[in-house]
Amino acid sequence: MALTKPRIIELLLVTTVPTMVVAARGLPSGWLVLATLVGGTLAAGGANAINMFVDRDIDQVMHRTRNRPLVTGVVTPGRALAFAVALEVVAFVELWLLVNPLSAGLAVAATLFYVFVYTLWLKRTSTQNIVIGGAAGAVPVLIGWAAVTGGLGWAPVVLFAVIFLWTPPHFWALAVRYRDDYSAAGVPMLPSVAPFEHTSRQILIYTVGLWVISLVFAPVAHMGLIYLVSAIVLGAVFLGFALQLRKEATSKAAMRLFGYSITYVTLLFGAMAVDQLVHLL
Repeated sequence: MALTKPRIIELLLVTTVPTMVVAARGLPSGWLVLATLVGGTLAAGGANAINMFVDRDIDQVMHRTRNRPLVTGVVTPGRALAFAVALEVVAFVELWLLVNPLSAGLAVAATLFYVFVYTLWLKRTSTQNIVIGGAAGAVPVLIGWAAVTGGLGWAPVVLFAVIFLWTPPHFWALAVRYRDDYSAAGVPMLPSVAPFEHTSRQILIYTVGLWVISLVFAPVAHMGLIYLVSAIVLGAVFLGFALQLRKEATSKAAMRLFGYSITYVTLLFGAMAVDQLVHLL
């Protein structure tokens, strides 16, 4: 369980089910939802386990990660890697057989991108690591849409952009608190190598972009008033937290923004689903 990072998977699944509701313009098949969630969970869990395998040298340096199973020796690296690969194989087969080939292909592509582009390359070399690498975390919305429709379109692409733009302010806010950890591990996470003023400005820029693209989704996906009002209000509050972070320049303010970012994505996607389901009443 620890190898799969279940708390991260939970966030991914929060975006998948509402996306499927929007794609179906109502309630999709319960079996389809279950099959998609199982496959997505296995694929994300495998990717996270591979991440732990690759980053075990970093994890033993950082206080936040020093109790992970590969650091403590509870699991050996070889067995962790075998477990991760097995999860990926099962995920691909399950999604291919029970959902559709496109969803299976997207899941594998997300894993490969997360492992090779983010974990093995960008994480240790670029301050843009989480910006580009975060694209892997936006793929579940594509998987959810493809599971229902068998294809993609502008609506899921815009949803992908929502998660893509949400990821930097979400993760950078957390990284502000642990910037000393990243510095000790030699990971160029933006808050650990750039002045606080620069980091907070980047968080603000991405927050504004997130707010705009969340509103763009309304006409593109033909959403109703419930979603539109929710996107306006939730985005405004997010912007308020980002502005407060620039003003206070403290880890406490960063953690408030981080906490709200989780609430934001949960409520935004929840409103998305409710917006479609009210038409069924």
